[in-house]
Amino acid sequence: MKSREKFLNVITYVGLTVLSIGIMAFIAGLIVTDYNILVPIGIGTSVGAVFIFLIGVFLVVTEEMLEKSYIGTKVVPIKPKKGAPLS
Repeated sequence: MKSREKFLNVITYVGLTVLSIGIMAFIAGLIVTDYNILVPIGIGTSVGAVFIFLIGVFLVVTEEMLEKSYIGTKVVPIKPKKGAPLS
């Protein structure tokens, strides 16, 4: 559990850092400077930060579900009878 918690904390900090950079670039391009190219870069960076966070959370949840899932019964293939076609 500790490793997943550490991974989730890392993903959170990385996502917040990239989101902050994206918001600052968006505001700088929109209000502060005349560099209009910073607006789409800021929007793309912010959306990328959201995707990074969502993918990280998805990986943590998937790992948790796989660890706690029921393994099930072993499936043994049936031997075909002599002369029967294999399907």
